[in-house]
Amino acid sequence: MSRRLAQVDVFASAPITGNPVAVVLDADGIDDEQMAAFARWTNLSETTFVLPPTDPTADYRLRIFTPGGELPFAGHPTLGSGHAFLATGADITGEYLVQECGVGLVRIRRDGQRLAFAAPPLSRSGPVDAATVTEVTAALGVDPAHVLAAEWVVNGPEWMVLQLDSAQRVLDVRPDFAALGDHEVGIVGEHSDATRPEPGVLFEVRAFAPGDGVPEDPVTGSLNAGIATWLRRDGRAPQSYVAAQGTALGRAGRVFVTDDGDDIWIGGESTTVITGTVEL
Repeated sequence: MSRRLAQVDVFASAPITGNPVAVVLDADGIDDEQMAAFARWTNLSETTFVLPPTDPTADYRLRIFTPGGELPFAGHPTLGSGHAFLATGADITGEYLVQECGVGLVRIRRDGQRLAFAAPPLSRSGPVDAATVTEVTAALGVDPAHVLAAEWVVNGPEWMVLQLDSAQRVLDVRPDFAALGDHEVGIVGEHSDATRPEPGVLFEVRAFAPGDGVPEDPVTGSLNAGIATWLRRDGRAPQSYVAAQGTALGRAGRVFVTDDGDDIWIGGESTTVITGTVEL
């Protein structure tokens, strides 16, 4: 069956500088095995499938697959799929676009040229135990003396985050992916005036998920949502900031974070790069 397909570049103001997601529209009737096989075939960090919602308050239902399996939620697929859904001419009457996915309902709002999603609550938080930090820092090649804090920020993917003492330290990391194993690890560090790529960029972020078939993810909405939830809770980040991600991969991802007092919004620009059909 021929189905509409869009490949959307997310968290970038210009094409092919962010993180692509393949979005299969009209995905009703595709079984789990076909979805997983197509995600392995695209070999992108995520491939999504847009389905009719089962919740009457949602505009659509989304299933999200990495090359290694299905996720209950992920950020850049949420924004990219919302962008592709709106591009079909969908009639949205509410204030928000509402996505149904494995973690429940996720609100997406228009923010000028960007879309932004409300960060879902963390299902797991708190400090990472010392033994795990030792294992992960060894796999990353990071001296534990440069780790300011380590925290679980699980909102779908099983992210743990290490805050390093500088953005340059983040950029210098060269992971041993075999040693990382199934750990899903984010690292974040604050820029100095000397390393800031442009005014307004506060943090540098990287994400590693080799167990999901994604050794390094170019730009990661779920991770940035978890980082923002953690840092804002502890008063370690301002109300609004911009994070850069993908620098080490030659990308120029920009994630716009805003805490409005009720929700933390994770936003970025999306561009449709490829449209067509797929036989599934």
